[in-house]
Amino acid sequence: MRAATTLSVVVLGAGAVGHALVTSVDTGVSRVDAFRDIKNRPEGGRGMNLLLVGTDGRDRITKGEKQKYRLGGAPCRCTDTIMLVHISGDRDRASVVSLPRDSYAEIPAHTDQNSGKVHKPHPVKLNAAYAEGGPSLTVRTVEQMTKVKIDHYLEVDFTSFMKTVDAVGGVKICTTSPVKDKYTGLDLPAGTHRLNGGQALQYVRSRHVDGASDLGRMQRQQRFLASLIKQASGSGVLLNPVRFREVASTMLGSVRADQDFGTDEMLALGRAMRGFSASSSEFTSVPVASMGEVKGVGSAVKWDRAKADRLFRMIREDKPLASVRTKKAAPKARLVDVSPQQIRVQVYNGTRKDGLGRKVDDALRSTGFNTTRAPLNGGGPPVARTFVSYDPRWDRSAKSLSTALNGCEMRPVKGQGQTLRVTAGTDFKGVVPVRAEDAYQGEFGAVTGDQVVCP
Repeated sequence: MRAATTLSVVVLGAGAVGHALVTSVDTGVSRVDAFRDIKNRPEGGRGMNLLLVGTDGRDRITKGEKQKYRLGGAPCRCTDTIMLVHISGDRDRASVVSLPRDSYAEIPAHTDQNSGKVHKPHPVKLNAAYAEGGPSLTVRTVEQMTKVKIDHYLEVDFTSFMKTVDAVGGVKICTTSPVKDKYTGLDLPAGTHRLNGGQALQYVRSRHVDGASDLGRMQRQQRFLASLIKQASGSGVLLNPVRFREVASTMLGSVRADQDFGTDEMLALGRAMRGFSASSSEFTSVPVASMGEVKGVGSAVKWDRAKADRLFRMIREDKPLASVRTKKAAPKARLVDVSPQQIRVQVYNGTRKDGLGRKVDDALRSTGFNTTRAPLNGGGPPVARTFVSYDPRWDRSAKSLSTALNGCEMRPVKGQGQTLRVTAGTDFKGVVPVRAEDAYQGEFGAVTGDQVVCP
């Protein structure tokens, strides 16, 4: 997450400033040999692949910040967040794939960087690769798991993340329900919030908000990154050399990167991505088959191998992951609890007006609802007001549907089942676009940035 923050600011900003300015901030980057002794690597493809790693680094946090943002305990030599970012060959798309840090992994043979002991290949959680062999072993392990050749490596810690968020003026986040995590201290009521650096760190680190644990946290990280891109590209920070230098210098103070990711690479990406925006980015996580105890490893996440292979093949082939992409901004939509794609709807024409049922069905489907495509006649006397009939067990879905129908009446019907019923009345005037906080995710769970930022 923090490494992705670095990438978004540096790459976006490089297109708006001169070589001398980028060179001056580049000198603040610490270098690491992330590709040392790596052999038998995957073949390179079209575009550029970056492995973005966020490390613990809480030893650099002040005592006051540790208390305020619940960052107690000793720092670990491990990766807190791991993302694979693919920049398309035409430089108009960034595909961000979150790799669960608890992913079951087979680490290749290596020499432990701490003890000097030679290890044979063995199973661990993915984030342990960094503890045993640092950036180089992390790159080797990810390449082995994904068959994607890593071109560059970027690493950022807590301090850089918080200071960067503050430098761009905070990041706006929207929630449809309260978000609270007693472990990180995160406590947000439902609504729209502008998070400062410390609050943003709580938001992207929280794992105990709901039952989704680390997978839910990755979705929040993706929402945050999309909002950060929107803030950085739309606030003027990147077009103002003085502001850019201030932000970049703040951020790069604790960044580590491979030897070859320097001024020329930043400028080349920046020139190509001047029109980059939230809608140019797409986010997903590796498809998961199971989560549970693994002998000798502990609680780990096992990937759905077939779907994961297809996902990374599309990365290698430079193909977009989101099913629908557009360079135009998505229409503003109201936030609802449940994605319309997950709501099954049967439409009834409650009037004597021919074709109204089909009109309502088409309008709901175009907004994303899973309609039956077979509207029926109401069969009773004409209805003046449109209403939704629903089983109380699916009340959240009913509220989402009612919102799309301009807040129409809701009528609970016990035992009706999962399918909601819309009876269109003479007052029907159209459907309002809606979307959920966690946008609907298809085969790869891929969504574009404009689908997950605040309306």
